[in-house]
Amino acid sequence: MSPVTRSGFSALYGLRHPVINPINQKCTTVPVFSLNNQYSRNFHLSWLGFFVAFLSWFAFSPLIPDAIKTDLKLTSAEVGNSNIVSLCSTLIVRVISGPLVDRYGPRKVMAGLLIIGAIPSGLAGTASTVNGLYIVRFFIGILGGTFVSCQAWNTVFFDKNVVGTANALGGGWGNSGGGFTFIIMIALFNQLLADGMSPHVAWRAAFAIVPVPILLSVAVATLIFGTDHPAGKWSDRHKVVAPAFDGQAITNSNNTNTKFGGHFETGDEKNIQVTISAISDENIVSELDTAVNKPVTLNLAYEVISNPLTWLPSLAYMTTFGYELAIDANLANVLFTLLKSPTFGQTKAGYIAGIYGLLNVFSRPLGGYFGDLIYIRFGVPGKKYLTIACGVAQGLLSLGLGLYIDNHSDPSLTVIIVIFVIVAIFNEVANGVNFSLVPHCNPNSNGFMSGIVGAMGNLGGILFAIIFRFEPSPAGKAFWISGIIAIGVNLLLCVIRVPQF
Repeated sequence: MSPVTRSGFSALYGLRHPVINPINQKCTTVPVFSLNNQYSRNFHLSWLGFFVAFLSWFAFSPLIPDAIKTDLKLTSAEVGNSNIVSLCSTLIVRVISGPLVDRYGPRKVMAGLLIIGAIPSGLAGTASTVNGLYIVRFFIGILGGTFVSCQAWNTVFFDKNVVGTANALGGGWGNSGGGFTFIIMIALFNQLLADGMSPHVAWRAAFAIVPVPILLSVAVATLIFGTDHPAGKWSDRHKVVAPAFDGQAITNSNNTNTKFGGHFETGDEKNIQVTISAISDENIVSELDTAVNKPVTLNLAYEVISNPLTWLPSLAYMTTFGYELAIDANLANVLFTLLKSPTFGQTKAGYIAGIYGLLNVFSRPLGGYFGDLIYIRFGVPGKKYLTIACGVAQGLLSLGLGLYIDNHSDPSLTVIIVIFVIVAIFNEVANGVNFSLVPHCNPNSNGFMSGIVGAMGNLGGILFAIIFRFEPSPAGKAFWISGIIAIGVNLLLCVIRVPQF
């Protein structure tokens, strides 16, 4: 198998060191068990930056059903409003961060968002009224923009045969931060209570103890250990594409200073296996081979926005990641309201709700893996239809969950967990496949494109959060309405045509 067409698990585990496609200097493997090269370091920094953002961005969700709601004397409507406010700010930041990524590079944007987001995180404990809560959650929502940098960063460094796997691993492991946040914040809150703090002080102290120092530490690590582009500086990204080769394949495993037809390896990395291969019939030829991020102008923005390819992954992501955001924000409160009893309180509701986010550890990467696998056989259309199929399956299962809750006055917790776990798997697989599709849509505007798709995910989060806001109890109706929307939108997307490769 050609290095350029290597995909799936062979790309993850088949080699100890990255294999570089010299046509664009992108990596054709995802060396997750290494830190001795820039491809591995940037991959791990990309998902880690997104992961730690959740420690503040989603920190309210596990504590708000009881501790924060009681302390600030919130109504259920105000809890729903605060979730919507948080998603609104993330939508705005994702739209803005896309063009910033195309101009300044994903590394700098990632670090900047983490530093800026640490400020309101440190001030979270100052909220004493519902309006103060809205303001704090709005500015903490800035951290949700790290997703755009995460995905754009991996697209810059990983080649078309593994870009889906890289993006899905980065997005999935980063998204799992939402699940870990439930566990971390609840455990810390309970420990602070055990140490003698009042609930009024404990939830405020938890914000200062966990998110702020971690956000700042990861931002510093990103600036020190990360790199902008395979070419080096972000300003040098246009120099990376190598000239056409003469059909020979050359392998050099030892000398990383090799020059072949112009700019090649910088020599600052050790133990990198470099494989030079001409574009031939055995390799898939795609616009991604030579795509370079262009700064966003009004003409370029109009071209991207008016392209139906922009809206295929965007609308699909609106129904899948948007649904996930709404579930992450509301599930603990839904379970607490639906099943509250002497043996079922905030802690148990929060831990169970955290399962949804934790499933991202494997389910979203699985989507990226399937996307890359199907690409070899069916090209971009395969990724498109797999994305749509998962979105429809999610909708059908959400519809079933809603009808089950509506038709049972005393619903079984076991049944609810089983159904929402299956919903989560299809939902997160769809997200993974989606961002294996995104790089093929407007590849020269990868940052802008990632920003639009990410922002549409947040728009979906707002849409579904509004549904849960106005159908708060017993929430069955909110689930089946969300399911119908997901089914309808994804089926409509079948008419949008995509390139073959």
